[in-house]
Amino acid sequence: MKVPDIRIREGKNYVYDPVRRKEIVLTPEEWVRQYVIAYLHQVKEIPFGLMSVEKKIQVGQLLRRYDVLVYKNDKPWMIVECKEEREKLSDAVLQQVLSYTSVLQLSYIVVTNGETVRCYDIARGHWMHEFPDYRGLNE
Repeated sequence: MKVPDIRIREGKNYVYDPVRRKEIVLTPEEWVRQYVIAYLHQVKEIPFGLMSVEKKIQVGQLLRRYDVLVYKNDKPWMIVECKEEREKLSDAVLQQVLSYTSVLQLSYIVVTNGETVRCYDIARGHWMHEFPDYRGLNE
């Protein structure tokens, strides 16, 4: 799998985000987010145009920002919460991403730190250790 290219400018590392179509400062969390985007596109064959990255969402009284939202059949399908590699996937991380389900009708919730992936299949009510398949886009 091809990983994102890193560019150095003014002493900072930048990576090109193909979804946002601009260079982004490369933080540890951004590295995980870009790796997830590359994986979803190259391995799961999800077009960049069906991904949304770092957009604001109103959850109750709070304004939050999700990491990656994937659409299928014109509806939100899967949300991915990315954490830097050193961060544990704790209950607090899970609660953060679960809060998005009050606003979005999703099929999958994913949390990852780049090494560990936890995916919850909402319809079946069980956890998986990998991203779901995206086949059947127009079914």
